[in-house]
Amino acid sequence: MPLLHWSPRSPYVRKVMVALHEKGLAGSVRTVRTHADPMIPHEGLMAVNPLSKIPTLELDDGSVLFDSHVICRWADRTSVSGPHLFPENPMAERDEALGTGLLDIALPWLVETRLRPEAQRSSELAAVYRTKMNRVADWLEGHVPALEARPFDIGHLSIGVALSYLDFRFDAENWRAGRPKLAEWHAGFAARPSVDATTFRDDPRPQAA
Repeated sequence: MPLLHWSPRSPYVRKVMVALHEKGLAGSVRTVRTHADPMIPHEGLMAVNPLSKIPTLELDDGSVLFDSHVICRWADRTSVSGPHLFPENPMAERDEALGTGLLDIALPWLVETRLRPEAQRSSELAAVYRTKMNRVADWLEGHVPALEARPFDIGHLSIGVALSYLDFRFDAENWRAGRPKLAEWHAGFAARPSVDATTFRDDPRPQAA
């Protein structure tokens, strides 16, 4: 059975978990809690993924897949059940890149404002991340009709998970304010069984050696 290095806190892992549920594969992949903290390299994980990042999927034949995009593609090709996550329409992967890009803003923002020692934090960097997050959310507000016009795919999945991560880590930023279309679209996304089954939850960070 394939082994997925997993965390209940990681948005990239949640993206994969939603995909596995959508494709009917959640019961066919074993998960193991792997701490891949951005401030603490994981020596054991680096033996299979030198980037020390999750999600990382170890397949039965000994091959290893990373990152979330690659693993979601594997899920889409492995199972014919559920939605076709990677259709021919290039907008699906363009929107996946947008959702992943929003996560790529949120993660360093989290590190800068909460994980780095307070004396080393940069208010200027935090302001840059906030500006980028708001620009993405503004763009998405105008993009909702295009999302609603096509079947559920990797773009919907990635954007939805990214917005859910903002709720998890940056709720005070209130991305819904002034964006009623996006808020309504996300409510529909959050109601999907695959999303409800993969909610974020916090757990303790690992300790540095």
